[in-house]
Amino acid sequence: MDWGNVTAEDLIDALREVDWSSPPRPLSEFFSRFTVPRSYSKWSSRLKCNLYYYRTNYFLLIVSVLVLGFLRRPIAIVAAFLTALSIAFLNDSFAGTFSEKVTRTVRQFSPHLAAKMRPSLTPVIRGRPSAKRAIHICGRPRWVFVMIFSFVSFILWFVSAGLLTVLWALAIGLLGTILHASFRTPNLKARLNTFREEFRAVWRNYSEL
Repeated sequence: MDWGNVTAEDLIDALREVDWSSPPRPLSEFFSRFTVPRSYSKWSSRLKCNLYYYRTNYFLLIVSVLVLGFLRRPIAIVAAFLTALSIAFLNDSFAGTFSEKVTRTVRQFSPHLAAKMRPSLTPVIRGRPSAKRAIHICGRPRWVFVMIFSFVSFILWFVSAGLLTVLWALAIGLLGTILHASFRTPNLKARLNTFREEFRAVWRNYSEL
């Protein structure tokens, strides 16, 4: 993939659709080799490539900084967890996996309720879905859960008075992420992984036809 031609919108869409269940990269690889980019175009390409390849590491880095900043504010920790969960629901893979696991757990106690948590089937016209498949969580549209968790987390942020703390912690986490992504030299493994993810996405779209 030519990361220089990838826009920020394309990168966000890729991070939204990609599977986030993959384990983080080893620390020996994460802190392997750092160099200064020679031009703005190379820096932009490197930044996008590393953000995509080390996405799980960066997510854990930001979460760790947030947890360290909230050790004395337990309510703020709950608020941060709900905020992270509402953002994670925007990822198609996470939302589908979360819904499936909750449905399986509920089925053990109430099969009738679990059946109601299944999303309605998308109508098919001439072998193809009539529209892009909407993401549901426990039988409800995804945006319902995003709005509920966002509202509850906002209330908890207000009660805990930890908004300034989270802004500082988030700024430190994002700064560390940008610095690492800017100076970490992409290796061949990162490029091969990108091509593998592209193939999986194409195959997934083909199998849905």
